[in-house]
Amino acid sequence: MKHPLYSGLLAAILLLGASTPALAWKKPDSEYFDTLPRFWGVLYSNGGETLYCGRQFGKRRDRNMNAEHVFPMAWVTKILKCGKRKQCRKNSRRFNTIEADMHNIFPALGKINQQRSAYAFAELPGEPGKGKCDFEINKRKRLAEPRPEVRGDIARAMFYMSKQYDLKLFKRQQKLLLRWHRLDPPSVEERRRNDVIQNLQGRRNPFIDNPGQAKLLFGNKR
Repeated sequence: MKHPLYSGLLAAILLLGASTPALAWKKPDSEYFDTLPRFWGVLYSNGGETLYCGRQFGKRRDRNMNAEHVFPMAWVTKILKCGKRKQCRKNSRRFNTIEADMHNIFPALGKINQQRSAYAFAELPGEPGKGKCDFEINKRKRLAEPRPEVRGDIARAMFYMSKQYDLKLFKRQQKLLLRWHRLDPPSVEERRRNDVIQNLQGRRNPFIDNPGQAKLLFGNKR
């Protein structure tokens, strides 16, 4: 027969779990494919818009959409020296943690995601991109220019990944991202993402909460 104290304690634990379901989520996924159901099903449960094109989508997303890593995983594999992406998934726990971090993952049209590849971000000369998507690339120089409305979002995601996982950002990229960060401050949507991701994986992007940290950590470096 169980002691009454034990029964009372068990009931309290069960009640706490039932009243605070978010607690069960507050653990980062160890693998990217474990993250995707929560990325689409929780973070974007009511739909949203794609990062580079601003295309709206509802609860039932377009099949042509996928998840874009703003800080390219190709850069991460080189920094970690763990092999190709599939190899890194098998032999590097650190790579898996980095790949699964939702602060670096955004909805994107598959075609645009493919065009971006692992190109560095830049401001390209000429007119804004024509058509429905203001996104430009220079294949020869391996550069990509996103629309102005999300340049700050991109900058803060890049800063977060660099700081959180000690991933190097080259000085020219840092300088550009700092300017984007300043010109495009955190939006309501960006703050919403930050709140939800904290509930899902227990970690916030501090550059959204305190934008001044970016200049302290990435500015004025020679």
